[in-house]
Amino acid sequence: MDSLNSLLDGFGTALSPLNLLRAAVGVLLGTAIGVLPGIGPAMAVALLLPVTYGLDPTGAFIMFAGIYYGGMFGGSTTSILLNTPGESAAVVAAIEGNPMARAGRGAQALAAAAIGHFTGGIIGTIALVALAPAVAELAVDIGAPDYFAIMVLAFIAVTSVLGSSRVRGFASLLIGLTLGLVGLDQMTGQERLTFGSLELSDGIDVVIVAVGLFAIGEALWVAAHLRRTAGQSIPVGRPWLDKSDLRRTWKPWLRGPAIGFPFGAIPAGGAEIPTFLSYVTEKRLSKHPEEFGKGAIEGVAGPESASSASAAGTLGSMLTLGLPTTATAAVMLAAFQQYGIQPGPLLFEREADLVWGLIASLFVGMVLLLVLNLPLAPVWAKLLRIPRPYLYAGILFFAAVGAYAIGGQAIDLVILLVIGLIGLMMRRYGLPVLPAVIGVILGPSAELQLRRALQLSDGSVSGLVNTPFSVTVYALIALLLAWPWLKRLLPKGRKGARTGAVARTGGGPDADSDAGPDAGPDAAAEDRG
Repeated sequence: MDSLNSLLDGFGTALSPLNLLRAAVGVLLGTAIGVLPGIGPAMAVALLLPVTYGLDPTGAFIMFAGIYYGGMFGGSTTSILLNTPGESAAVVAAIEGNPMARAGRGAQALAAAAIGHFTGGIIGTIALVALAPAVAELAVDIGAPDYFAIMVLAFIAVTSVLGSSRVRGFASLLIGLTLGLVGLDQMTGQERLTFGSLELSDGIDVVIVAVGLFAIGEALWVAAHLRRTAGQSIPVGRPWLDKSDLRRTWKPWLRGPAIGFPFGAIPAGGAEIPTFLSYVTEKRLSKHPEEFGKGAIEGVAGPESASSASAAGTLGSMLTLGLPTTATAAVMLAAFQQYGIQPGPLLFEREADLVWGLIASLFVGMVLLLVLNLPLAPVWAKLLRIPRPYLYAGILFFAAVGAYAIGGQAIDLVILLVIGLIGLMMRRYGLPVLPAVIGVILGPSAELQLRRALQLSDGSVSGLVNTPFSVTVYALIALLLAWPWLKRLLPKGRKGARTGAVARTGGGPDADSDAGPDAGPDAAAEDRG
């Protein structure tokens, strides 16, 4: 009942005329940016982060909620119409949605995706309301060893799940941890990796790292492969579903959140895994399995619902534990830190108005997303015809303006360019971007918790495993690391591994197998162009 009363107070905040306008603007901006090829929710939030600098924290995060879900919807639109996933979670939408569009059913595919996002988001947010306060209360009793174990789990899980190999995942994590070391030591005040520069003594702003790795790195990657040909989109009519489509989609819409929310709440790569699991589940349960691969509407409805519910689970982990499990959550965590707010167990007590206003705005944002974007689907399709040189030139411009607005120093632009070049090289050699961003954000916190745990145990390593919770987490870490070898011992393990490899590449030639899910799907699209 306390949660329900707090939620009602949150609706009072979210439904004020000004905040309602901010939510609508966030949905429209997020969709407009997310619908452009190669730009997923993470880059949409990173690019639009400077837009919220003049707002109060509550208004800023209400707008972020709209940007987040709008960017996710925009990514599925690009996948369906252009066969160019803006992020790994949108790959499944391309598998069935693009064949539907090429068969003249693009409107139905977009409608199934939009309603799936709405259903999954609503159910996932209800689960967030029910579980987040309880998780926050339990997390208050977590000590330094437990927090360090959770962060190690996040590092291991993200690097193991993403990318084409674990080695590349750990290499990306190492880059992020190194960038996180720049600045003054939190406990001793000693300079680290500043090269004598006073400007670097405060460290590198997380927003600059996120914008550099995502926006600049992606723009440079696409420019390196650009054939100067605009993507050819498919004409879209008015999205609608007839009775036969509704009979085939309502169950996938309801099954998706059951898969998406739990995976979003744990550090297992965000929405990528649950969307593939949802796709496989719908294929097995469908009465029309022969249509899969040729344009089965269940293959769009279920995964998109799972993806949206996964986003709610991701926000739950970020708000209650301060643990970002996806790139978008990492950027939003950086935004919290910009306002001097640290997500974690005490956030629900110290910033109750902000948290419950944000959660209530998720419900409002989902309704606005459905109401605004279904009629505007043909408009978003026209945005896909912008010539790539103009599109990515604009991205570079806004990224540079946003980076300069953070500190107002020219060196920020130099740092942005250097990190953008690092992002380009990461895409060139197939290193996933998310582990690097997670390393930058969680690296300093993990170091601080490690030092605290060792101080409490007088320097004894046993102080890291002196609680049942930390022992359980390290057991999960050991299972994650040993799983590739254990899988080979299971019956049909080799066949399952081959099936998983096909799934991770997006099930066909549309995935960029050289670079992993974060490594610029536009490269493959340009090669086809």
